[in-house]
Amino acid sequence: MLTPNEALMVQGTTSDAGKSVLVAGLCRVLQRKGRRVAPFKSQNMALNSAVTKEGGEIGRAQALQAFACGIEPSVHMNPILLKPNTDMKAQVIVQGQALPQSASLGNASYKQYTMPYVMDSFAQLRAQYQTIIIEGAGSPAEINLRANDIANMGFAEAADVPVIIVADIDRGGVFAHLYGTLALLSPSEQDRVLGFVINRFRGDIELLKPGLTWLEQKTGKPVLGVLPYLHGLQLDAEDAVETQQTTRDEVKLTVYVPVVPRMSNHTDFDSLRAHPEINFQFRYQGQSLLGADLIILPGSKSVAADLQFLREQGWEQQIQRHLRYGGKLMGICGGYQMLGQTLSDPLGLEGEAGETRGLGYLALETTLAPNKALTQVAGKISLITGHTATLKGYEIHAGITHVSEQQPIELIDQAQQVQPEGALSEDGHIFGSYCHGIFDDPYALAHIMKWAGVNTLSLMESRDKQQLKSLDRLADVIEQELNLSVLWPNL
Repeated sequence: MLTPNEALMVQGTTSDAGKSVLVAGLCRVLQRKGRRVAPFKSQNMALNSAVTKEGGEIGRAQALQAFACGIEPSVHMNPILLKPNTDMKAQVIVQGQALPQSASLGNASYKQYTMPYVMDSFAQLRAQYQTIIIEGAGSPAEINLRANDIANMGFAEAADVPVIIVADIDRGGVFAHLYGTLALLSPSEQDRVLGFVINRFRGDIELLKPGLTWLEQKTGKPVLGVLPYLHGLQLDAEDAVETQQTTRDEVKLTVYVPVVPRMSNHTDFDSLRAHPEINFQFRYQGQSLLGADLIILPGSKSVAADLQFLREQGWEQQIQRHLRYGGKLMGICGGYQMLGQTLSDPLGLEGEAGETRGLGYLALETTLAPNKALTQVAGKISLITGHTATLKGYEIHAGITHVSEQQPIELIDQAQQVQPEGALSEDGHIFGSYCHGIFDDPYALAHIMKWAGVNTLSLMESRDKQQLKSLDRLADVIEQELNLSVLWPNL
């Protein structure tokens, strides 16, 4: 078996137990100790994704973990990415590129097809780095998924790596989660478990100690540590939408984002949520969009279906009223496509083949095509006459959009040529762009908010700086609360 010095896998008792954050924190600890470390997740299912420099698509969490390591993200850090189109179907992305729509992977062939790519990517990372910190997916105790498992013990056994298991005590039932998960593993899988981590603890640790002793006696596995509930971490979420609303003392602008069923890359809005002068709210089914200064339509993995959902909520009429009263409207990626005249999907890439009527606010038409645009972008944005701001981000979209409106963004491509992007309505009230991460540059954020109605908005730190501070805070807590000498005696 490999040692933790070479590779360590973090599995969880449930989804959202804290695997992604713990991996990022461990990566940051090792990076600060001078270790050449990289993250890995064999299979991810998420609508939050990132683009690598080589033009591949991976899970957003692995891009954050690479950032914690101080290295560029690579497609080999997440060789299999599943992006759900519906409750029953998902796009399969292998080493950064989507499989053709015609490719069909049944249950019997899925592991046979994907595992060679997984092992190839893992081998490539091992050849480049001293230590690989591996993230599992969901729970290793999903009995119904065991035969085709490439993400938890199925990978751990194939790669022969040690495992630690993390559980979220904030959910309740933490000892049952840990004990039951271990009990449902095979003897060889149990043997590779080095210990447990309890996450998101609040309160007096003395009250927890009898349970820790019982768990260690019952399982023969050590509890490596108990991590406290850390409030205010500014880190990209793997997939789940943060529902907690933040109270602001001095609000200069109210921004609403309607949550549609296949909303993608909601991390676009993290910089808005973090700004102390912006009242940012996700608005859910049954909630009104009225009362905002700015409404932003988010990205979507199934644009036509999500546009239909938006209409069913009565949000189209509320957007019309919002605009009549002088509000601003913006769309990002799929939301940008919704703002146009038509959305055509002749091949049925995101659902049934056909054409959908857009909201009709921008003079543009979009046709979905098999090949995705996957690229990191940088340039400048000008929504206000005489004012510009720097901009950076990334594009992930299958749409080819023909624009007749003015285009307020100038991107610089790899050949150093200027490429116009986005669209701004003639009256200046409606704006759309394919650029994810458009708010992460503080100057771009201030510029867009000025367009939306705020004359003076405090400049925040860049998203990168916010996340780096959070990663260092997380690493400090991990070093203090976890018995890392069990994993790395010479650290």
